[in-house]
Amino acid sequence: MQSDRLKNEPGRHASRLTSPLALEVDGLSVDFPYHKGTRRVVDGLTYAIARGQTLGVVGESGCGKSMTALALMGLVPKSGRVSGRIGLNGQDLSALAANEWPEIRGKRIAMVFQEPMTALNPAMRVGDQIAEVLHLHEGLGWKEARERAVEELRLVGIPSPAERAAAYPHQLSGGMRQRVVIAMALACRPDVLIADEPTTALDVTIQAQILELMQRLQGEIGMAVQFISHNLAVVSEIADDVIVMYAGQVVEHASADALFSDPLHPYTQGLIATLPKIGDRQNELPVIPGMVPRLDGNLKGCRFAGRCPKADSECYALVPALLAVRPGHEVACHKVRP
Repeated sequence: MQSDRLKNEPGRHASRLTSPLALEVDGLSVDFPYHKGTRRVVDGLTYAIARGQTLGVVGESGCGKSMTALALMGLVPKSGRVSGRIGLNGQDLSALAANEWPEIRGKRIAMVFQEPMTALNPAMRVGDQIAEVLHLHEGLGWKEARERAVEELRLVGIPSPAERAAAYPHQLSGGMRQRVVIAMALACRPDVLIADEPTTALDVTIQAQILELMQRLQGEIGMAVQFISHNLAVVSEIADDVIVMYAGQVVEHASADALFSDPLHPYTQGLIATLPKIGDRQNELPVIPGMVPRLDGNLKGCRFAGRCPKADSECYALVPALLAVRPGHEVACHKVRP
């Protein structure tokens, strides 16, 4: 279903970074030790999201999208080392001690996790889990917090919300559990919402309701959204800017209009080419051959070179810099020049 949703009208998305910045990421890297040294799974990310705008983050599994989100939330496993700067409305989160994160996480920056069963407490009623967030961060009494929890469930499209609030996670369908997680993340109306595949388990009707809710809250409170997804069609509809990640690095960064109308990096071109097109009958969909490389010290040159049809000796030898090849359009590719 590519053609209609990837044809963005001129001016469909807001201009880039026209409002005060809600989230600023500068040189963000995440390293993990392993028996031969260190693996850098997120490598030098730099970007910003303005208040009320949405940044889409796309790329294959294993490209570092979710680890980037965990770094922004202060949730990288203890063995990992985070470097670089994370700014939230001017506050440097990278300087926070571990015991300071609970004051920020869930209230000012919140996350919708990809797998709801790992995000929910199996021994606690879902309404109480949402109420706990409101009790801790908004200072509400438990009675008022539970009433608000029912309203939050109603807002994300859960039928009979009072009844569902009394249920345990295992008593709900996968789609309902995902909506509970979304309700928890939105309960305190955060400044920044990190949404990691937030609508994957939902049918298209509920998906549309959730996306509409997120966009409405953006309009009401100026919430910035970092939207991680494999669904390029959805990203093309809701994102203002898009970054394309590959093997822990950003390979392309542009407005959604520019990226989907004229992708410049061979990897971005390959991702978009794999989408089915209305009216184009094919026996097989195009694929990008090969796999994302192992992130170890043996990587040289462009990380996409082994899968790229345009790669030559320069690509295997030299690391391409992320450069502005057009106003507001950055690409890390030796074959794309300013």
